[in-house]
Amino acid sequence: MDVKQVAKNTVKTVISYLTYEAVKTVLAQLHQTDPPRAFWLHQFSSRDKIQDGEAYLEALFQERQDLAFRILTVREALATEIVEFLPEMVLTGVQQANMNLRRQQLERMTRLDLKTNPELDESNFSDGSSSAGSSSE
Repeated sequence: MDVKQVAKNTVKTVISYLTYEAVKTVLAQLHQTDPPRAFWLHQFSSRDKIQDGEAYLEALFQERQDLAFRILTVREALATEIVEFLPEMVLTGVQQANMNLRRQQLERMTRLDLKTNPELDESNFSDGSSSAGSSSE
């Protein structure tokens, strides 16, 4: 596994995602202040692939330099705000997601074992005491 390449690919993906978030932010601002420009940017964004943030911005620079610079500024501001929290959040998020997936899989495997092997059913391990709601009074 080439960890440096994985890191580079991750950075590229994060940058593209920040570009997407910056476009959403600029669109929201423009809807309030300049609806015709908002409409234009929305149309441009729907026809040009925003999945690759750099290619999207290069195309936008060819059409509307002012909007491209505005998106660059917002993207950088977003990056500055999240960079401090991102490493810990990513690690914690991956750990929690892995734990949840492992738990779900273990539950599925346990249910499957009970279905395929009725001898493992909980009622077979009962010590003769009744479950809640069926005790005698």
